[in-house]
Amino acid sequence: MRKPLAGIISGLLLAGIAMGDAQAAEPFRITSPTFKDGDVLPKKFGGISPANKNCIGENVSIPLQWTPGPEGTKSYVLMMVDLAGRMGSGVDHWLAYGIPANVTKLDEGGHSKPQDFITGGTAGNDTQLYFGPCPAPGSGMHHYVITLVATDLAPGELKPGLKRDEIIKAMAGRGKAVTDMVLKQEYLP
Repeated sequence: MRKPLAGIISGLLLAGIAMGDAQAAEPFRITSPTFKDGDVLPKKFGGISPANKNCIGENVSIPLQWTPGPEGTKSYVLMMVDLAGRMGSGVDHWLAYGIPANVTKLDEGGHSKPQDFITGGTAGNDTQLYFGPCPAPGSGMHHYVITLVATDLAPGELKPGLKRDEIIKAMAGRGKAVTDMVLKQEYLP
């Protein structure tokens, strides 16, 4: 009788260890292969526009990578926002969603042009692509919060061209996990 009981206890202990390992999976985290959280962006990643003398970058979208979202993740939502832009009213520099759960990175320049696997939201300059920072001269250091949300929204479930508040409303109750990082940029006067 002791032998079967020992086998049951061993089995339960092993099952507990296996469940503990599953629960100890890597946390949902966004990073960049080029930048660390808090780094300053080179001008290459800034916006470019002949209509705005402060937009002197190359408009190359930032390379990003992330760990897979938790179970039940169907797509990702990515937002890059400068809350200090436009004198505190904020500027959306990158709104992308419907990114399939099996995608865990965007290459440098990867959303400077349309991609079949990304639905673009309408950013602050009325584009559905990445539009790099253009801080006004003398406005100091701006912080760009890049937020990635794992959702249970199916890719293609949201129509193209949504604004940030519409995306947030559509995500209500649909988020599975969230992660962010901050990059900075300053154009001197």
